[in-house]
Amino acid sequence: MERVWGGRRLAELFGKHLPSGTRIGESWEIVDRPEAQSTVRDGPWRGRTLHELWQNHRAEVFGAIADAPRFPLLVKLLDAQTILSLQVHPPSQMAAELEGEPKTELWYIAHAEPAAEIYAGLKKGTSRARLEAALTNGTVAEEIHRLPVRTGDAMFLPSGRLHAVGAGNVIVEIQENSDTTYRVFDWNRREPDSLPRTLHLAEAFRSIDFADFEPALLPSTSGESLVKNPLFDVEKWNLATEREVSPAGTFAIVGCLAGQVECAGAELKPGEFFLVPAALAGRRLRPTAPETTLLRVTIQN
Repeated sequence: MERVWGGRRLAELFGKHLPSGTRIGESWEIVDRPEAQSTVRDGPWRGRTLHELWQNHRAEVFGAIADAPRFPLLVKLLDAQTILSLQVHPPSQMAAELEGEPKTELWYIAHAEPAAEIYAGLKKGTSRARLEAALTNGTVAEEIHRLPVRTGDAMFLPSGRLHAVGAGNVIVEIQENSDTTYRVFDWNRREPDSLPRTLHLAEAFRSIDFADFEPALLPSTSGESLVKNPLFDVEKWNLATEREVSPAGTFAIVGCLAGQVECAGAELKPGEFFLVPAALAGRRLRPTAPETTLLRVTIQN
């Protein structure tokens, strides 16, 4: 996905084949959207889309999972060459009122340049009126909580949390299947045709959680679990020996961060993702390179 804030690091870090002369900001790795689809790369279902599997092979691929019109998760890689817009995603009730989609997400910092940072939540004391005034007088950045980040950090962003990815970050984003974003401020940036970028202030101010002050990064000392909630569970594994990816009858998404991992004859390199079907018999992950690390994404049944 070409973005005004994107770059070329998905090629440099992960060997992604990017179109020349473009700023690529996002790679949608696991996706079931009307405008974008993952397709099966190899095997008897080669060429079928994720949506076809969701519709026609639900139990085999996804197990006992709650019904929904589409597969409920979207997994992306983001390359923030420059800062993203200050934005918010609507909580469920507000999304319904605004005819949008809720979007809770997790960011895993796969690569951070020196002095990289993220914006998440409000500074203590920032109210709606204060934020509105800051947008008028050009001091909005002073009202947003900023956190320095390093490679390996992670942040959970529930719907309603005001946020922006800072420059110099490459991020794995695991989120609800949604593409609803309300921009609050875009650093006076313009589109390629020189028009100001569209803001969505009315929708954003109805969606922002004005009690969300100074959230912390996820703790790095709590074992493998990064986040566990009804929408998705994410764990980070340091894979030194073979290990079952998930219990039989459940699916899992695996994303390789470093090293190399093999499952059922498929090999995964850094920046690559695969979905392990619920009915797969050979469910063991095997590291095939030293210091293999991965993210494992599941949904509670």
